[in-house]
Amino acid sequence: MLIAPPILAVVAAVSLAPGVPPDGMPRVSQDGISGVVFADRNGNGARDASEPGIAGVAVSDQDTVVVTDGAGRYRLASRNGTGVVFVSVPEGYRAAGRFWAPAASGAIVDFPLRRRAPSARITFIHASDVHVDQRSLPRMRRLLALVDSIAPSFVIVTGDLVRDALRVGEAEAAGYYELFGAEAAKVKVPLWTVPGNHEIFGIERERSGVSAAHPLYGRGMYRHFRGPDYYSFNAGGIHFVGLNTVDMDDTRYYGHVDSLQLQWLARDLAVVPPGRPVVTFNHIPFFSALEVIHGYSEEPPAPSVIDVGGKKSFRHTVSNASAVIERMRGRPYPLALAGHVHARESLRYAGVDTRFDQGAAVLAPTEGGGVTFPSGVTVYEVRAGRVGEGRFVPLGLGTAGR
Repeated sequence: MLIAPPILAVVAAVSLAPGVPPDGMPRVSQDGISGVVFADRNGNGARDASEPGIAGVAVSDQDTVVVTDGAGRYRLASRNGTGVVFVSVPEGYRAAGRFWAPAASGAIVDFPLRRRAPSARITFIHASDVHVDQRSLPRMRRLLALVDSIAPSFVIVTGDLVRDALRVGEAEAAGYYELFGAEAAKVKVPLWTVPGNHEIFGIERERSGVSAAHPLYGRGMYRHFRGPDYYSFNAGGIHFVGLNTVDMDDTRYYGHVDSLQLQWLARDLAVVPPGRPVVTFNHIPFFSALEVIHGYSEEPPAPSVIDVGGKKSFRHTVSNASAVIERMRGRPYPLALAGHVHARESLRYAGVDTRFDQGAAVLAPTEGGGVTFPSGVTVYEVRAGRVGEGRFVPLGLGTAGR
């Protein structure tokens, strides 16, 4: 079974033919992607004659980054994109529907945004490692209830959204993605996700039976269901950047940020005012003290120490974290969020302004090194571009599904 293409209309007006927008100026995208970012005043998801374009908004295909002109128009001529186009939602707006769309060269994609009052005071929740399936639904729903009670500005989930896409076939993996999507749709505020290792489809091929030639193999299934696996948005005076820190070789994953993504990151930051703080969020952490607790092993079937580029590397932290951090040089970079380790962890280093915070698992409490790490989320307050320490909120409940 090959999954049907996603419905495009939920995010924007998408077509493969020339279009004439309300401003009367024909738009034809012959070898790239083009469209308009506009203020969707009536919330119908379509551009009406009275709805203006929004200038100065970044749009990207995960390779090139462009900024809309005075009429809100953009054009991406890149040939190196991933088949996904997204808008970097600007301060004072939220997406009217999805912030992304699947798009091949020649597509016309418009992005409707709804105005919201910009605020220097926001609250957001960092959650991670949901691993959703039927058994873990009670924990996912406990998370949803907590979100409703706190009413944050948005929620960030740093990967491992689903039970398993690594080791199973297409139908089972897609079922987990659909289940997560159905539960996530109940959240009343924007929900921002990035992939974890459990979202990488089929790469343990001896168990999954999936061919490396499958169109959704690896990152493809995440992009199909959740959109871009790295992107950015703006809120509370901060530029938030979601990264994919799960790379892969022939049959295994490891912590690494690939070169295409690093190039995109530099281009994304180039259109951000240099004084604006940046917060990153991803699954596999840049640094973690918990690797000592979990131990090191080069023994199959699941070694924690592997060869990456001719060097031994711990696969559960990002082997080239320095390449990401270097791109932040000269910018305020107060916080780097991650998951994967199933424990709330906050690391500070003398002389380094960035705090590296890992989130506990929503799935269940975790045992390690004789210690029980509670399940929960972290609530952050942002005031005038400054991120607070974060308040850990336990989710309660015992093991998953009970």
